[in-house]
Amino acid sequence: MKILVDADACPVVDITVREANRRSLPVILITDTSHILNRNDAQIITVEKGSDSADFKLVNLVEKDDLVVTQDYGLAAMVLAKGGKAINQNGMIYSDNNMDTLLFTRHVSKKVRMAGGRTKGPHKRTKEQDAEFLLTLEKILDNSSADKSF
Repeated sequence: MKILVDADACPVVDITVREANRRSLPVILITDTSHILNRNDAQIITVEKGSDSADFKLVNLVEKDDLVVTQDYGLAAMVLAKGGKAINQNGMIYSDNNMDTLLFTRHVSKKVRMAGGRTKGPHKRTKEQDAEFLLTLEKILDNSSADKSF
């Protein structure tokens, strides 16, 4: 298992890298040229800036049972289709059971914005969200090391 992070503006990179390193798991941070990352504790892949270029690179790298950290529902759906696991920055586990609802919500929000409407942006990140993410990440990694599914 390796951990891949859609690292463009991801608020849990440090938590993810720390937990991966603690378990000696490879971690790959994927970003485009508009975000510069300098780390010695993770592999960094920088792709050209472009519509979904980091997402396509990540999907091409993910393999069965890899874990992906992303807030992008579309990317998460592609990861699941390849047999990977995916969670968001708040610790929500993406699954076949919630993906249709998430993608539909994204579609409706896009239609509202295209019609000139506004949708609310995310709230300021809290310590509780970081804690929830960490709990979920630990659960997934602990279960994976014991060869259990989550």
